[in-house]
Parts: sequence; C-alpha cells; structure tokens
Amino acid sequence: MLAPRGAGPEPLSYGDAFIDGDFVADLARLTEIIEPEAKALGFDLVRVKMMPSEAGDGGMALQIMAEDPATGQLVIEQCAALSRAVSDAMDAAEEAGETLIEGAYHLEVSSPGIDRPLTRAKDFANWTGHEAKVSLIKGFDGLKDQPRNIRGELKGIDGETVTIADNKAGEVAFPLEAIHSAKLVLTDALIAATQPLDTSGAEEVLEDPETEEEEKA
Repeated sequence: MLAPRGAGPEPLSYGDAFIDGDFVADLARLTEIIEPEAKALGFDLVRVKMMPSEAGDGGMALQIMAEDPATGQLVIEQCAALSRAVSDAMDAAEEAGETLIEGAYHLEVSSPGIDRPLTRAKDFANWTGHEAKVSLIKGFDGLKDQPRNIRGELKGIDGETVTIADNKAGEVAFPLEAIHSAKLVLTDALIAATQPLDTSGAEEVLEDPETEEEEKA
C-alpha cells in the first residue's frame, strides 16, 4: 500500500531529507549507499531525489540519475545494472536494521538526458555557453533583489558563484548554495553538442512540481 500524500505540509527536500506527510526519506544516507555502487560500475552519480513516480499510480519514486563519464549518459543495460546493485545494497542496509525510506516507493534509475539537471559545480563549468534555467531558494540571504527564476546563457562558474545572462534581467550571479533546481534547456546547439549520444531521454525527466508552479507564476 502506498504511503498517503498531501496529509501534511508541502514536501520538503533539503538535500539530506525528504518529508511529505508521513513519507520520510533520508537522502543523505541514501546517497552514501548509492554513490559507491555507482562508482563501482564506473558511473558518476548525478542526483538522488524523491519524485512522483512515473508509474502514474500516485506513489513516490526514489530517482537515481547517473552517467557514464565516457558518454554523459546511461544506456538501458547500464541503468539495469545500477538498479540491481542499489537494490541489493539498500536491502542489506535495511536487513542490518536501518530505515532508509518510510513509505512505499518505486526505484527509478535513469540517464540525465540531453536537457540534464545541473547539480554539481562541474556541470556549470562543462555546459558554459548553453542555455539553462535556474530556480533560486525563496528568500535566500543577499538575493532578495534578484529574480528567483532565471533563464539564459550560462556564463560559467567562478569558485562557488554561478553567472547566467538572464534573458530579461541581464547578467545575474548567485552562489551554488542558493540554487533550488537547475537544468539545461533543450536547444539545437545543445543537441549538436551532445551528438552522437542517445537523445531518447531528452525532456523525459520529471520536473520538480514546485519549480513548475513557480515558473507559471
């Protein structure tokens, strides 16, 4: 039976925990377990996040996004291998007495796709020159006079400071820690830059529902 949703406050995700009503996941501990499994297979971990399940059953999914450094993506066989390894590692931790996730969920392993999320400092460096959209944390200190939702050419990263030439506000700089979510925008230039990689994952990655609502506002 799936854990009830919407019974409490809005979902909270701080990078170390996810809380949605009675549903609780220890993301920091999950990452500690998942990352070594990814590295053992030669992959880089991109993101660990709780998301609405793609199964369409109203449930939650533990989304693991990883990439092969040689291609920047994962093929189906690689996703399956990582899924098996992670499932075994999580089972072992739970058998040892840990509670990693409270509530029913699905495990979903995926490639970042072309219009990939930007989650690490090196992502902002590697994709300089391409269009990106960023949502900043509401009320972040020192950024109250800047737009919260930014979209434009990624100018790069200097230390911990990201700069984007916003289409409306001009050049905007903000610290990595102020980012709520960030991803590349699917453009012809981005597709050309990622060829001959598989394009099947493009735009299939679920958006954060909170970010979608903010962009509509």
